[in-house]
Amino acid sequence: MDILPILTTLRRHKITAFLVILEIALTCAIICNAVFLISQRIERIHMPSGVAEHELIQIELASIGAKADEFARAQEDLAAIRQIPGVTQVASVAQVPFGSSSNNAGIRIDPNQPKSMIDASTYYGENLIETYGARLIAGRNLRADDYRSMDAVMEGVRSGDTKLFPATAIITQSMAKRLWPDQDALGKSIYIGKIPLQVVGILENLVRPSIEDDSTANYSAVIPIKLAQGQYVIRTAPGDRERVLKIALEKLKQNNPHRIVVQKRTWDEIRGNFFQNDRSMTGLLIGVCVALLLVTALGIVGLGSFWVAQRRRMIGVRRALGATRHDILHYFQTENFLLATIGIALGMVLAYGINLFLMTKYELPRLPATYFPIGAIALWIIGQLAVLGPAMRASMVPPVVATRSV
Repeated sequence: MDILPILTTLRRHKITAFLVILEIALTCAIICNAVFLISQRIERIHMPSGVAEHELIQIELASIGAKADEFARAQEDLAAIRQIPGVTQVASVAQVPFGSSSNNAGIRIDPNQPKSMIDASTYYGENLIETYGARLIAGRNLRADDYRSMDAVMEGVRSGDTKLFPATAIITQSMAKRLWPDQDALGKSIYIGKIPLQVVGILENLVRPSIEDDSTANYSAVIPIKLAQGQYVIRTAPGDRERVLKIALEKLKQNNPHRIVVQKRTWDEIRGNFFQNDRSMTGLLIGVCVALLLVTALGIVGLGSFWVAQRRRMIGVRRALGATRHDILHYFQTENFLLATIGIALGMVLAYGINLFLMTKYELPRLPATYFPIGAIALWIIGQLAVLGPAMRASMVPPVVATRSV
């Protein structure tokens, strides 16, 4: 019953009503897209790595001077680390998940394909899968006879002797599905250049060191190549990591004091550093959302207070004709709900347009329809709470005082 009087009143305050609608529309459009971006960032921050993160330590070393007998020195280092109480696994690796550098290779399933089907990260290192704690879901793990030394591989590159290259590989489940969507990948071959590698195992997950596209984050392959010293990954109980890290550094220094420590950190620190920018962006977007909602709420409060002051005579007349306090309160809340609804409807159109722009310019995914009601409900609730104070003050105006005001 209040709709017609409300619409009549709003027609007499077109500019004020339009500004409120525009403010709500812009807030709705930005909030819908911002909440979507926040959810994308949070999902990325919690991306599974496929490794036993809370059990792992990374130590990266750099030699000073000549690098003679690197492979033998690496074996000495590994043997020393294995003797530390609490160490369950250790490996010398070339790269680590969520690391700063990545070895990548174009992957084909036919050596005659003109272009690579995908670009995948290639992990090297003996005992790597066991140390990382990656889960093998099909096939077998790499055996001792699968491995080739890095020196032999480099000689194969120079001489062209393919017998010096590894003949097997283990790939991730997502990579297998991309290469052979409806087939079993076990027993099939992938090609790095012209070099065939038979797939002998499938990992559930193993994230890449550096991630440019989340959809390809798990395109990884483990190639059986033995490495010399450089980076060591140690697996131990979560509570023993700091103790083991300290002892490991001492033993490595004893083995060869002519080295400097480039990195010494737990995997929690590696993940934290990798996603630092994403956390900062998430915090910034949350701050933008809170600020917009606060400004919108304050705008509604100010408008409500202004209209209550302007309509004291109308309120008094309605009270004198029998309107209760609840009727006055309901009137202002209904009016605000109508303005919010119009603004939200316009805001959804703007939100869709902003998302199309972001999709075109920044390759962001399409905004799911579920985020539209999220923005609408948030603005409806904030609008009703914001107008509650002015509406209650209006309902408290005595009829006699109101009718005497001019």
